[in-house]
Amino acid sequence: MTEWLLEGKEGRIVRLRRWLDGLLPHDDLLRQVTYRRLWTSILISSFGGQVTMLALPLTAAVLLHASPTQMGLLTAMEILPFVLFSLPSGVWLDRVRKLPVYVAGELLLAAVVSSVPLAWWLGWLTMPWLYIVAFVIGTVFTTAGSAAQIVLTQVVARERLVEAHAKNALATSGAEVAGPGFAGLLIKLVGAPLALLVDAALLVVSATILRGIVVDERRAVRHDAHFWRDLKAGVRFVARQRLLVALACAVGVWQMCHHAAIVVQILFATRTLGLSEHQVGLSYVGMGVGTVLASIWGDRISRRIGPGPCLTLGFAVCGAGWCLLALAPADRWGVSAFALMLLMFSAGAVLVFINFLALRQAVTPEPLLGRMTSTMRWLILIPAGPGALLGGWLGEHVGLRSALAFAGGTALLLALVASQVPVIRRVRELPLPESVDDWLGAEAEVRDSRLGTN
Repeated sequence: MTEWLLEGKEGRIVRLRRWLDGLLPHDDLLRQVTYRRLWTSILISSFGGQVTMLALPLTAAVLLHASPTQMGLLTAMEILPFVLFSLPSGVWLDRVRKLPVYVAGELLLAAVVSSVPLAWWLGWLTMPWLYIVAFVIGTVFTTAGSAAQIVLTQVVARERLVEAHAKNALATSGAEVAGPGFAGLLIKLVGAPLALLVDAALLVVSATILRGIVVDERRAVRHDAHFWRDLKAGVRFVARQRLLVALACAVGVWQMCHHAAIVVQILFATRTLGLSEHQVGLSYVGMGVGTVLASIWGDRISRRIGPGPCLTLGFAVCGAGWCLLALAPADRWGVSAFALMLLMFSAGAVLVFINFLALRQAVTPEPLLGRMTSTMRWLILIPAGPGALLGGWLGEHVGLRSALAFAGGTALLLALVASQVPVIRRVRELPLPESVDDWLGAEAEVRDSRLGTN
């Protein structure tokens, strides 16, 4: 009884612990203070991300009247930094502490997102401006995004990575359920450019929460460290891992399909189905529902059928959703198909990424995580740029449905092929990491006590 009478911070902590005791199992990851803080930051930044996900393409499509080719170029500009900077950023990340990079990335994203309403207010907003914004966003995701993935491995034990990624997806799903409707209403009230200020504010809050995370990461750089030799060591590690090569090829093709579809789906919604900005936002609630369902059941499915088959299932679900929209009529049933496609895409994407991320992190020694992460992101996003440009070209010269049909048909074919590849089909549990001694070379030696972090 005395605990409930405590005031201030201690009282709030006691009440939170009592609430968690009644809600969560005793071994749930959210009982760990450090992971719970990381999860909360992901939830907040994801909510803001829903605003940008709608506001940026709607600014281009509605306010600036972008063509399908211009929409494809806008998406390609966000992907280009991954191709240019992923490999060198991986070497750099393996030599620095990851958490400060993650925090700085959140703050830089807030600044660049804020530039869009500023440019609109000054009358400077054009498609080239949005291209620059997209390029900077992609650059931040290239470095800080990789750092964020590694921070998770410093907070959570490797055998619980699928569970952690599923819980992270659940955090984003909460934002995806409430975020799109809120974003659509906000865009309707103040316009797409000004709505981006909300994302900027939430990113600042997310960065503030992240600064309170304590990660014990001590790095002793070897005297024989060499940039190009270290870069080659990371690429060589990925190239010699059959599982990583197979994953890179499969997810790379999926990314091509995804980006071919994403450049036309807003245009399809606004021009073929005649939806308003607010109606588009409401339809995107379907994406949140799909993420929630896959986040809740994804870990169980992965444990039941194995990470490899679960990944393949994700490809198939996404492909079926794109095909459904390609065949949908331009009436109320088409609107329902649009929302259902978003649900199927998000559910499939969660199944893809909770297993893809866990598999590649599980097999990699800690000193190579930065280079492995950047190399894998580089490999899977190389096809994304051409996919976005191809989707834009098909949408403009053949029809918006053709881009969706291409994405859906290719993803279904990918699922069929991946289901027959032994190195993917036979993965029924997370593999153990390779020996560190075999791969260090000119590497920074790491001493990490992350498994004791709470």
